[in-house]
Amino acid sequence: MTTNAKQHTPAPPDPRVAVVTGGSRGIGRAVSLRLAQDGLAVVVNYAREAASADETVAAITEAGGRAIAVRADVAEEKEIAALFDRAEEEFGGVDVVVNSAGRMTLSTIADLDLEALDAMHRTNIRGAFVVAREAARRLRAGGSFVGFSTSVVGAQFPTYGAYTASKGAVEAMILIMARELRGRDVTVNAVAPGPTATDLFLTGKTPEQIDTLAKTPPLERLGTPDDIAAVVAFLGSPAGHWVNGQVLRANGGLV
Repeated sequence: MTTNAKQHTPAPPDPRVAVVTGGSRGIGRAVSLRLAQDGLAVVVNYAREAASADETVAAITEAGGRAIAVRADVAEEKEIAALFDRAEEEFGGVDVVVNSAGRMTLSTIADLDLEALDAMHRTNIRGAFVVAREAARRLRAGGSFVGFSTSVVGAQFPTYGAYTASKGAVEAMILIMARELRGRDVTVNAVAPGPTATDLFLTGKTPEQIDTLAKTPPLERLGTPDDIAAVVAFLGSPAGHWVNGQVLRANGGLV
């Protein structure tokens, strides 16, 4: 028996959706590109550099992925709420939130500029909590939140006191947030990179300082943004969903 009825191919499921703060440059850009490569639609957040965000989106879309750029200050709750609104309007929901936006000022504690301290902590602490709060409210079942700390929390390098204090606050909230989301099927973790070859890390350091730091880990090199992006992608994937409430030190064995 023959039939003229057309065979309909089921429409592919909508992609999982990621929001990446600070997603236009450095590690955040590498994370955005990697998540898009893994099939997620990506909302690339930026605070100031629209051109860099547009370049990141263009790289994703030219490779066949889906992405948009959205400006928002991570420390401003209304702007972050609007960022998540845009993700939901454009792609239907949010499954992975990566808070890679950050600021670093290096100084001995004795010489610390308190205005620089306030500015850094506004982004690194208040911003981390604002993004985490919105993620806790919006992430769909099976989702993941990934924050960023630093391996200097363990290494305790001089001049990193204020920066490390701000990232220690991120580590302190990770397991608590994971426990608060009991029953939601949402994981909460942080990645703590070691020395990584980004503009944020390299600026202000001499070649000798960079070489010394590169040789410190047993693997004897600096990390790359792609090294860190791979760890983030694992934590945000179904394969990494049994990891919860943890801080992963991605540093080549530094500490």
